[in-house]
This record gives sequence, structure tokens and C-alpha cells, in this order.
Amino acid sequence: MPRTIYLASVEGHTGKSAVALGLVEALARRVGRVGVYRPVSRGSDGDYVLDLLLARATADVSREEAVGTTYEAVHHDQEAALATIVERFRAVADRCDAVLVVGSDYTDVGTPTELSFNARVAANLGAPVLLVLGGRRSDGREGRSAHEVEQVAEIALGEFRSEHAELVGVVVNRADPAALDAVAAGLAPLLPDGVPVSVIPEDPALVAPALRGVLAAADAQLVAGDPALTERTVSGIVVAAMTLENVLPRLVEGALVVVPGDRVDTVLGVLLAHGSKTFPSLTGLLLSGGFDLPPNVGRLIDGLQISLPVARTALGTYETIAAVSAVRSTLAAESPQKAAAALALFEEHVDADRLLDALDLHASAVVTPLMFEYGLLARARERRRRIVLPEGDDDRILEAAGIVLARDIAELTILGNEVQVRSRALGLGIDLGRAQVVNPVTSALRERFAEVYARERAHKGVSLEMARDTVTDVSYFGTLMVHEGLADGMVSGAAHTTAHTIRPAFELIKTAPGVSVVSSVFLMALADRVLVYGDCAVIPDPTSEQLADIAVSAAGTAEQFGIEPRVAMLSYSTGSSGSGADVEKVRAATALVRERAPELLVEGPIQYDAAADPQVAAAKMPGSAVAGRATVFVFPDLNTGNNTYKAVQRSSNALAIGPVLQGLNKPINDLSRGALVRDIVNTVAITAIQAQAQPARQEAAR
Repeated sequence: MPRTIYLASVEGHTGKSAVALGLVEALARRVGRVGVYRPVSRGSDGDYVLDLLLARATADVSREEAVGTTYEAVHHDQEAALATIVERFRAVADRCDAVLVVGSDYTDVGTPTELSFNARVAANLGAPVLLVLGGRRSDGREGRSAHEVEQVAEIALGEFRSEHAELVGVVVNRADPAALDAVAAGLAPLLPDGVPVSVIPEDPALVAPALRGVLAAADAQLVAGDPALTERTVSGIVVAAMTLENVLPRLVEGALVVVPGDRVDTVLGVLLAHGSKTFPSLTGLLLSGGFDLPPNVGRLIDGLQISLPVARTALGTYETIAAVSAVRSTLAAESPQKAAAALALFEEHVDADRLLDALDLHASAVVTPLMFEYGLLARARERRRRIVLPEGDDDRILEAAGIVLARDIAELTILGNEVQVRSRALGLGIDLGRAQVVNPVTSALRERFAEVYARERAHKGVSLEMARDTVTDVSYFGTLMVHEGLADGMVSGAAHTTAHTIRPAFELIKTAPGVSVVSSVFLMALADRVLVYGDCAVIPDPTSEQLADIAVSAAGTAEQFGIEPRVAMLSYSTGSSGSGADVEKVRAATALVRERAPELLVEGPIQYDAAADPQVAAAKMPGSAVAGRATVFVFPDLNTGNNTYKAVQRSSNALAIGPVLQGLNKPINDLSRGALVRDIVNTVAITAIQAQAQPARQEAAR
């Protein structure tokens, strides 16, 4: 049986989904197949918590399989429902290494029996319980004192004891930030020895609903503004049914302003206030009553180029307020910024390793793509480095930056116009408060960088005047920050070509000692292991010497990321079975690798199947320490490497992370112009890990 943990609460609106998200990630760091199971789920209304968790789980369990039964079935016959829950759980558990069971949400008619039923389910599944208590009252509108939290805990603990359910820990979520220690101290005497208490403070950004959901509740349609900004959260609602003079003092940061659609003067006044630096930045404007804006007013708004979302609803003002006020925040799967914030809070305040140790859940020898990703983020967090992101005008970069900062993966410098970058981030609901934003055109560093660049490129005829223009280019400015030690690494390429990204690095950062070429690898996270493929992005037709450099660099990269290097120098022939110029190139490269790095395990020339498959290796190259178990695959040319990595990525659903540049004195990494936010976050983590190794490498070179 897999290790199982039952996440239960006493009432609704405790923020249990945020805790569940943290647990799924913690489990996925240790084992390969993490499943999620819901004993009782809302039927046709959907279950956003389950959808959120299944998107992060790693076991092959469908949504239908992950549900035990419905609230209706429990009300009709508890015993039959319990039997169904246990039976369906066993079917899920058989395919998992660990299962997170998420108890009911109290969204049905709440009764005392719901708590006892959760306790019974946990006992029958043999799952120890992690109890989540709300730091706020069940209506979510008032906070609880430490004494009130203790009272709720006593009720829950009594129910779990009576049903013989084992307690593994308690998490108090959404607690008063000023009372964390008092809450923990008050609960400790109530619990069995060794049961930990974690207290997570309330984060207003997690509680606030997204504008998108608020507008949907009022059945409103967007009539103006940037649709992307509907992801911003609504921190308050302002009813502007009075004269403008009385509305303006009531505007607050992040508010949704509800205005009767026929109050054109108020609409224009609110829009102008939002655009003014002397008034708060709003989240949206909602026009009630079903009125269309007069054409000339719409024309005026278009001319002002105001990005603030403006929506219209057919509801009257009173009905609109009632609809939007009832909306609660949901940690939806499509809200990566909220998910990142929730995970950061969980990691800071919950000792997940202690919980998993109590479950006797040991790390697996298998490395899944998700485990590898989580490992990258954890390693980057160990010793944070400053990474520069030159493309501050790209929304994907801003979204990734928000996640990197929320998860403490790295410190960031973003290049761009500071007002525009921060305004866009604010509109997207992204917190860049801890990021440094630098404008290359107006920065005081421009003159210093121009002098450095002119000096470095004087042999190419670059004058100081020419350098002053060149260094305003974001790729050059970012590279110079790395060159001058003002950043530890750079990630670019979401909106620029590979050549534009790495040309400044060739000119300024240059190659590391003992390396003649800059090359690249992809980290290929397969279902159960991670392989290194090189070169798949930089050198079209490497010579023997260059192939040897690629192999030695790729082995070093593999070691940096916890992969034991066993290097396969690929060709269409294995061993001495073939001949020809291409085979001889690989054979010569293999000899050079053995000469330059005699400690490396290397084999070549070798075919891909002999390098990867133990059975083929036994027939083609018996007794080899590399054949059949290679981890680093060096391709003879770019054509072969690029096509192979894409074929493996698509055919086996592998996660391809890269290209990771290697051979430079300091880490610079290129993104695909089609990079997703996830790709950017991973590349920042990789660059930070590479930067962590720089001091040791520089010391060794001395």
C-alpha cells in the first residue's frame, strides 16, 4: 500500500486547497507517482480543488477515478457510501506511491456529522490525518483569537479520537499574522506528543478574488480595456452612485468601482482618476443597468488608451453589488501567481519534511519530470543568486518573475522602463515589489558600461560614442551586468533570437578556461530518469576537438544537476563495426575526451540504441560501463541532435529543459521564443544553479 495522508477540516473556507497544493508538491519531491483522491465531491457543479490538485499530481489517475462518491449518496446511506469510498480508493492506491486524500469542503449544508464522517473515512482508509483549522471564522469575515482556535481544535480532536483516526499534524491557516506564536503555543498542550503545529498567516492577495470571477458572477461583458488585466485581484468594491466629488475620496487601491451606466460624468471621472498618479490604481470599472456608453464617450476612452478593464452588466446597481460581494477567492488552477504565493507561504511555515518523515515516506530512486523540476527550484533557493531578465516588456517574463520572487528562487533585475514594467505587472496582478527594474537608456550605469564595452571591443574599432548606443540594447546591458558582477546570470530570448541573446556573451563573457567553444545541452526529463543531450542548438557541424569539448562540458553540466555522467559519443556505428569520415570524427573525439578527462566514463562511437538499451548493449558492446546506461548523449552534429531531442520530447511526452548554454565564463541562457512561463521559471532556476558553482570554478582555475 502507498503512504496516505488525509487532509481534513472542521468547516469550510479554511484555505485547505492551499495546504493541499503544498502537500502535493512536497510528496512529488520524494516519490514518482503521487495520486489525489476525493472521498466526497460536488457532483455536476464541478470541483475546482480536485482539478487544481490533479493538474499537479503525477500518478495516472483520471478525474472520475479520483472521486469516491457524492454528497447526495452520503446523505442517502452513509454505510453504503463509505463502502464505495473505500473500494474506489483501493483502485487508485494500487497505482500510486503516495496518495493525498482531501476531505469534504463543507459546501453542502453543514452538520456536525460531516466532521465525524471525515474521521470515519480516514480511519477506514488507514490514513493519518493532517487537520486544517481556520484562523478566521467560517464566514471568513472575522479573525479568531488563539483561544477560539483552541476551542475549534478541541471539537475536532474529540471527533477524530472517537472514530480512532490517527493525527499526524495540525495546520492553522489564514491566521492573524500578529498571533502566530500565540496560536501555536495554545494548541501544543492539546495534541499528542510529537504532533507538530504549523500556523500560516493570512495573505490578503490570496483571499481577494480575481476580477475575471467577479465579472462572471455579475454576468458582465468586457466593453473596453485589456482582457489580460482581468487576472488582477479585487481588494474592495466601491459603489459610485453619487456625484464625482464624493466618489473620488472613496477610491481605494485595487478596487472594483460599480457605476450606474448612465452616469457618464462619473465614469469619465473614475477613468481619469485611475490614470492619474495622485489617485489609487483601480482593478476595474463595472457599469450597471445594462446601459451602453454613448459612442462619443467610447471614442474618448479609446483615445485615452486606458487599459483598465471596463465591463457592463444588465443587473441593477443593488443586484450587481449583491452578486459581486458574494464572490470568494478560489485558488484556481489557472492562477499561477496565487499558486506560487500559496506554495511560498506553505514552504515558509510548514515543515513538510517532518510530516513526510512521520509517514515513513522515503525518497524514490526514480526521478520523474516533476521531481526534477522541484529539485531545481529547491537547489536554486538554497543559495539565491541575482538573475537579470532583459525582456521586461514581455508578459510571460513578468508572470515568470512573479513566480520566481514568490517562491524565493532567485533575486531579479528586470530591464525596461520602470513605470511601464511596474504598471503592467500591477495590472496583471503580479507582485514585483522585490525586483529591481533598470532602464538601460536612463541608468547611471550606461556610461560605465559604455567605457567597459569600448575597452573590450577596441580591437574591433568600437569607439566610446558607438558603445554608448550599443549598451542601451537590453541584451548588451544585461550581459554587461553579468560581466561586471552586478548580476550572477542572465536569461533572455523570449522575444529575441538566439544570436541576439548570445552574441554579447561571446564578445564579453567569453569561454571558460580550458574550453574552446560554447555549446548547449537539453535536460531531457523522461518518465523515470533525466538524460543530457548535446549539442542540440548551437554548433552545426562540430569538429572532433569541438565534440570533445561538448562532451566534457556536458558531463560537467550533468554533475551540476545531480546526474552521474556516463558519456555516449553517438554515431551510426558502434565500436569498430563501421568506418567512414563521420565515424572517424566521433572516434577521434572519444580519444580526446579520454585524454582530457581520464576520470570520465565515456564510450564511442556508439549507436543510440546500444547507449540507451541494456539488452542491445549486451549484444553490441558487452562489458561496457556506459553502453545501456548512458546519461549524457553527445550527437555528431546539430541536425541529428535537434531532431532527436524533439522526436523524444514529442513521442515520449518528455520534459525538455533548455537549451542550457555551457562553456561560458558566467551563465547566460537562451529561451525559445515560444517559451511558456513554466519554461522561463525553470531556466531561471538552472541559471541560478550554474551561478552557484561559479566561485568554486573560479577558485579551481586560479
